[in-house]
Amino acid sequence: ENFLQKTSVPFSTNSYDAFISPNTLNLSSFTKLMKKLQEIHPEASRDKIVDALLEVRRNNKGILSGLSINSIAERTSVIL
Repeated sequence: ENFLQKTSVPFSTNSYDAFISPNTLNLSSFTKLMKKLQEIHPEASRDKIVDALLEVRRNNKGILSGLSINSIAERTSVIL
């Protein structure tokens, strides 16, 4: 898949597998972002939220670094 960079590393939990660049979000930021999105969109599954996050990343030239958590949450909410 073209949006995955060579520097991407697998990040997985029990509910999904996604590729997150190590420079994209640290685990603490990712956790905060997921919590925020789950509060805003309780109807959305974790997988659906991650898919939307990946779409935001693709739409932003394959990176999330440089965007604030609020900006990422807003862009993800539009997709959800």
